[in-house]
Amino acid sequence: MNSITNMRNNEPMSSRPERSFEADLKSALRYLQSNEVSLSPSLLFALSDLNRQELQEFAQVWHVLPADRRRRVAQAMTELAEERIEADFTRIFRYLLDDEDADVRAHAINGLWEDEDHALIRPLIGALRSDQAAQVRAAAAEALGRFLLLAETKRIPATDGDEIRNALLAAIRSGSEDKLVRRRSIESIAYLGDELVRDIIAAAYADDDAKMRATAIFAMGRSADPYWRRTVAQELYSPDPQIRFEAARAVGELEFKASVPRLIELLEDADREVQSAAITSLGQIGGKEARRALIAVIESDDEVAHELARDALDELEFASGSNLLLVDIGLESEEEALLADELEEGDVEFDEEDDEPRDLLDDDLHPRRKR
Repeated sequence: MNSITNMRNNEPMSSRPERSFEADLKSALRYLQSNEVSLSPSLLFALSDLNRQELQEFAQVWHVLPADRRRRVAQAMTELAEERIEADFTRIFRYLLDDEDADVRAHAINGLWEDEDHALIRPLIGALRSDQAAQVRAAAAEALGRFLLLAETKRIPATDGDEIRNALLAAIRSGSEDKLVRRRSIESIAYLGDELVRDIIAAAYADDDAKMRATAIFAMGRSADPYWRRTVAQELYSPDPQIRFEAARAVGELEFKASVPRLIELLEDADREVQSAAITSLGQIGGKEARRALIAVIESDDEVAHELARDALDELEFASGSNLLLVDIGLESEEEALLADELEEGDVEFDEEDDEPRDLLDDDLHPRRKR
């Protein structure tokens, strides 16, 4: 895996951006070997955008660090890369794909979530098929989803997409595979949105395990298949906050206008993550009613919801254009109109017993609350 290179690695040194912090590489490497408990973002940033020689210096230090230190640093770099667009640990993450520690390997895969170099496909498929650690196989299955989408949109060869599809199917159909790996594989293969995927999602939705059913609802949204609109909309009334959260996200991805009244109700949900998902989906679906609801949230005293609603409204206005916001777009079909009436009348039944609201941030359904 260490031999894999990124296109950007061939750039001359003069084209590499300046590092934003004063700390240099040698200071950062000394810091890694220190007994400091906290991890300084400024020093970790000095590890960003390494060239080949600098990576070799990093590797000489890295392999003597204790496993616990390596785990914490790998996780911190992943988080820093998400928070700061200029933090680029691509070379390091690729190097860490072969680390002896499973947690480090999983962090490395997650850290490469923006890397679309199809040279990563084979190593990721290899990890999905044969890595001994379930969390690494799950991370690989999740990462392969973006490459499957690239194949579907013809940005990488179709043959790559076929290989990914076969690897994901093998994991899904394996009777011995860990359930988390199967869930991540279902979520990734959902991008195909074909009849086979419908069957896979339907089987997951029929599972007795609540997390598998939540995965099915997530996959319904990702598939962009209108076939699932009724099912997802009904789950907006589920007593399980995990299910409501995934349903609220999925109706946004499906752009299901009939769900807007229920999404507005969910702005008052007892679970904060459900509220957040409802806000985001209102921005995706749009329309006059959704816009009014988002403006009301922005004008509220809830600072967290205010920021989310502002982002959602910005997305709505960007997608629709300010003139279109003055005209509400009608329901797309007679069936959708009928379902809207059913939802407004509350004509939806559930067999599960009511659950206490809980914070979904700690659930493994969302490693970083985005898949």
